Amino acid sequence: MLPPLTEWESFYVIIGSSAAALTGLQFVVIALSSDVKVGGEAEMQAFATPTIVHFCAVLLVAAIVSTPGQTATSLSVCLTVCGIAGLAYAGWVVVVQMWRLKSYVPVLEDWIWHSGLPLVAYICLTVAGVALARHPAPALYVVAATALLLLFIGIHNAWDAALFISAKKKESAEPGPTPAQRPNQRRRR
Repeated sequence: MLPPLTEWESFYVIIGSSAAALTGLQFVVIALSSDVKVGGEAEMQAFATPTIVHFCAVLLVAAIVSTPGQTATSLSVCLTVCGIAGLAYAGWVVVVQMWRLKSYVPVLEDWIWHSGLPLVAYICLTVAGVALARHPAPALYVVAATALLLLFIGIHNAWDAALFISAKKKESAEPGPTPAQRPNQRRRR
């Protein structure tokens, strides 16, 4: 028997609204980066797009759990499909997108937040979706924790991108060295 989902209503309204608002803010960050050389399409596909996908996954989970008339079976199927789709996407980001970067080499923090934690989150969502049919109450807590994890992954990654872009803007705004400050380079006559 599925516990009353109305008990989760406020939780999913909060995280769903947060995910939607943060998705919009990520679009603003990307738009602001258009005047700064911060990488190409490969970097956007590896870092910016997955952040949007994680925010949208939270929004989708919130919508699925909030849909009236869900049964344990329908909720189980929906969450399992979402988990598998997220897992496939996160795996594709790791295997294809992160390895084809040319102008940026990911550091350990990037591998953790952009690859490892999203894979863990989507594995948890898939397992919770499968378990929901037999153990609905504990599975709903795993789904909630997974949604929060994806939200925090998105927040971290958006903040990381904003800091990176800000640093690049500052670098591009600083004047280069004068000819006298470049002793190893020949001056043009």
